[in-house]
Amino acid sequence: MSLWKRISSHADCEQRMAAHYDEKGLFDLRICLAPWIEDRIMSEQITPNSTDQLERVALKFHEDLQQKLLSTRTASDQALKYRVVELCALIQRTSAVELYTHLRTGLQKELQLATEKSVASTAGQSMPLNSYNMNAAAMATGGYMDTNEILGVTNSCNPVQNMSVMPCTVQNPGIASPALGMAAPKVELYDVQHQIMQTLNEFGACGNALKLLVQNYSYMLNSTASPNAEAAFKCLIEEKAAIVITVRRSFMYYESLYEMVFHELKNWRRQQALAGNGAPFNEGALDDIQRCFEMLETFIAHLLAAIKEIMRVRLVSDEPELTHLHEQIQLSQKNLVCSAFIVDKQPPQVMKTNTRFAASVRWLIGSTLGIHNNPPTVECIIMSENQAHRFVTRGAQLDNSLAGQSSGEIQNCSSTMEYQQSNHVFSASFRNMQLKKIKRAEKKGTESVMDEKFALFFYATTTVNDSHQVRVWTLSLPVVVIVHGNQEPQSWATITWDNAFAEIVRDPFMITDRVSWAQLSVALNTKFASSTQRSLTIDNLDFIYEKLQREERSEYITWNQFCKEPMPDRSFTFWEWFFAIMKLTKDHMLNMWKAGCIMGFINKAKAQDDLLRSPSGIGTFLLRFSDSELGGVTIAYVNDTGMVTMLAPWTARDFQVLNLADRIRDLDVLRWLYPSDRNALCVERDTAFGEFFSKRQEPSPGYKKTTLHVQVCNSNGDNGSISGTPRHVSTHDGMQMGNIEESDSDDYSLSGELERFVQVANPNDPAVRAISDTLMMCSPILTSS
Repeated sequence: MSLWKRISSHADCEQRMAAHYDEKGLFDLRICLAPWIEDRIMSEQITPNSTDQLERVALKFHEDLQQKLLSTRTASDQALKYRVVELCALIQRTSAVELYTHLRTGLQKELQLATEKSVASTAGQSMPLNSYNMNAAAMATGGYMDTNEILGVTNSCNPVQNMSVMPCTVQNPGIASPALGMAAPKVELYDVQHQIMQTLNEFGACGNALKLLVQNYSYMLNSTASPNAEAAFKCLIEEKAAIVITVRRSFMYYESLYEMVFHELKNWRRQQALAGNGAPFNEGALDDIQRCFEMLETFIAHLLAAIKEIMRVRLVSDEPELTHLHEQIQLSQKNLVCSAFIVDKQPPQVMKTNTRFAASVRWLIGSTLGIHNNPPTVECIIMSENQAHRFVTRGAQLDNSLAGQSSGEIQNCSSTMEYQQSNHVFSASFRNMQLKKIKRAEKKGTESVMDEKFALFFYATTTVNDSHQVRVWTLSLPVVVIVHGNQEPQSWATITWDNAFAEIVRDPFMITDRVSWAQLSVALNTKFASSTQRSLTIDNLDFIYEKLQREERSEYITWNQFCKEPMPDRSFTFWEWFFAIMKLTKDHMLNMWKAGCIMGFINKAKAQDDLLRSPSGIGTFLLRFSDSELGGVTIAYVNDTGMVTMLAPWTARDFQVLNLADRIRDLDVLRWLYPSDRNALCVERDTAFGEFFSKRQEPSPGYKKTTLHVQVCNSNGDNGSISGTPRHVSTHDGMQMGNIEESDSDDYSLSGELERFVQVANPNDPAVRAISDTLMMCSPILTSS
């Protein structure tokens, strides 16, 4: 069954391909000459890899196609004759390269569709998804590089790099980057495994034919002259040509399967990067990917053995096409081996010097090549962004000079690979690394050390089949190196942006400086939800969106808006504000946030409007994150006069003295919690927060209990309804903590002196009692029970 018959058996596939061919008016041609087009293009002896080569191949195809159409004109079907004449006129008007490229691309798409539908059941109908899929350096030069340079497989005197980390700069047609929120078509790995196994089984028939060919060739060499010698020789040539076509087609099918598996590995690595921002991550999927790599290694090994056996049957003196096919298969095997070397456990992406950390690398070939019997040692250095960029894009060599390319000093930076028989994992674990020193690049403009990206570079050298040396390497995700904790927030801005929006295949570490709000909102929600265990609501995100806007409103958010430029009328950036809220919530309000007790992201005006509209009236309150103070949370409530009062923000320093729930319990003016869910009703305060209240301990015998108590300073005598915005003042243990008006702050030193006087004076003295009563109204005092 031809490939087109398989495509046409699925209406959706046929419709998609009809649209493709109709772009150039070639749909009827594809149907009319389906088997011929497939055989002609798929059995080409040389894959075009340069402009000149492509033109030669296309012109030859164009001529052969015209001859084929002319021979078809002798058909008895009159309608077909007229259609052939029309097709001849069409191809005369179409350039050879355009015609050939469009048909070849169509076959690539057909094979992809057939594979996805699990209908590509034989190795005879196959096409590589991408003829130029080897590495970025090859693409940059417009063709193939030297075989060894592309794959990092060398002899001892010619070490070059492994391009497994940046294997290709060309994305598959129609497949958008996951960083842009568009998923590629889903490929089930068990289907791929089934297809590989099925193809291997069918390739056994080729093996039998090859064995017979070798036997006949040996017989011909050892036989005496015979009148049938010429016929036997021609028969051998035909048998050999048929086997070569079968191997070539099987190799093309291997390449398409490799593309699918490698695409799944890239998806896995993409999910690994997103997991750095807190997204869910199925690490176990790597086991299924490894199984595919192992099966592909078996597949390509069979192809390589077959082509070597074919080359032993020397019927002519020179066979450059066969030599080229052998080189391609050998190169693909090395590419498979090198691309299977990955970082499976990433190091911390914000890395502090002189702090221990761990990482691990894994080789997805398992035991297929026998490397596990003599496991290599993996070394690790740290590279700057510029060093990594030069290494990848300029084809720097993987040799003993790597130590000079390190940007720092790492302790415990080598580990021998180990093979676990139970799960076939072949890996090297670095459990106790420590970055002792770091060399930084010179900063330009507004650049800071928190913007500077590094990466851990892992590399190893080993020998395969006792015949050739393999040098492999891989890079970790970007890391930012800090020396002090106060550098952490901005460092996480760099890492969060990179994890969310970077391409896995890129020049290190190129990243866009502008993304849509739709993209950024997903990243922020992922980050916040992973840290606080509750996702942001649509209202939360709308509020955050407004925080990011400037005078010229836009659906796109720049890197500078995200973490460089201060927000309007503020001295801090959006990221500093967002990160401080996230940290405060995680450290001090986690359970209350998860329970929905904290509204959080709402501005003053909307908070006031919502509270005044609430049917619960006086005593209704909500908690919101402060706009003006980093890492602050404030309470807005309806006071006894029916107006809204805003308490001064509390921060982490305050909660280290007394937690948020106990502060709310102390304030009797707070009665009804306004719901964070717009469809819910107000909840009685103690019902909402009761589970978070601290249990108050009774003092030991012989001691009198003291308590810390929060109160709102009463400046107008109406129990909690005050003018202006109060600010919080905390005192030493055993003291009440009140919210006093900002205008009273200058007099606070005097009240402190009066407090100390009351503590040491005779409490029965009328003057002392008068001072004490005054302090009860204006400042904290010591209370006992």
